[in-house]
Amino acid sequence: MQNRKKAVFKIEDAELADHAEGKNYAYSDARVAQALGLSKLGCRLVVLKPGKGAWPKHAHVNNDEMFVILSGSGRYHFGDEEIAVTAGDILGAPAGSMETAHQLIADEGNELRYLAISSMLEPDIGLYPDSGKFAVFAGMPPGGNAEARTFQHIGFLADKAGYWDGEDTG
Repeated sequence: MQNRKKAVFKIEDAELADHAEGKNYAYSDARVAQALGLSKLGCRLVVLKPGKGAWPKHAHVNNDEMFVILSGSGRYHFGDEEIAVTAGDILGAPAGSMETAHQLIADEGNELRYLAISSMLEPDIGLYPDSGKFAVFAGMPPGGNAEARTFQHIGFLADKAGYWDGEDTG
């Protein structure tokens, strides 16, 4: 049996950590799955600040995500769509490619509180359509302990190399 910290996670008792990047990203979160000793299922409580997002629009090649809106309202960017969301909505972001890229943004004037639930398969590749980047995560998937990763690389899709480029082929 895994080293379990809690049998029950009480949302009202969550110890939230604050995060921010520039003017567009500001949120607080608590790692629910880790607190419950789960390793193959990810879950975190996320509280978006008014008008902000937590992460850039992205897709996971290997992991499904689901979002359960607990309170507030916002916009769910999924592929080319923008969908209004509110408490009680359940959103899906299947593993895939650019067509499953997704992002949640809180409406101005209120926080958006939700559970982000995901499979925890690795390695995973993240795709970022707005910036043309990709990320590779091995040893620990996105949402897990970044310090436990055995490999992580973030680059631009335009920086392609051929399989034999730079190799001594004799």
